[in-house]
Amino acid sequence: MTAATHRIARPARGFTLLETLVALAIVAIALVSALRAMGSTALASAELRDRTLADWVAHDRLAAYRASASFPATGVHHGRTRQGPLEFQWRERIASASNRSFRRIDVEVMDTESGHVLARATGYTTRVPQ
Repeated sequence: MTAATHRIARPARGFTLLETLVALAIVAIALVSALRAMGSTALASAELRDRTLADWVAHDRLAAYRASASFPATGVHHGRTRQGPLEFQWRERIASASNRSFRRIDVEVMDTESGHVLARATGYTTRVPQ
């Protein structure tokens, strides 16, 4: 008998059950991490949208004072407005500046549900010369 006629049968090569389970566990952990990252990105995107819209509300309030010819009285004013799909609360503090011909306007824009401040803006307006 020659070596060519008597080959030793070798078992088929492949993955064992344990190796397959370990590989599946690694894939599952990677997929869960990817889903968490996507969820965080979606939340951050919604937060950025809300803050951008709130910033627009604050600057719209300042632009309204600049566009009007009236000289606002000092004090605190509150209100609500809608910007895009969201509704916001705003609060303005109007104070005298060191020059009596100027008023300082501090605007805060809050989320209507939580009251959390999303944007702040400060501006000045002047008395129209006569």
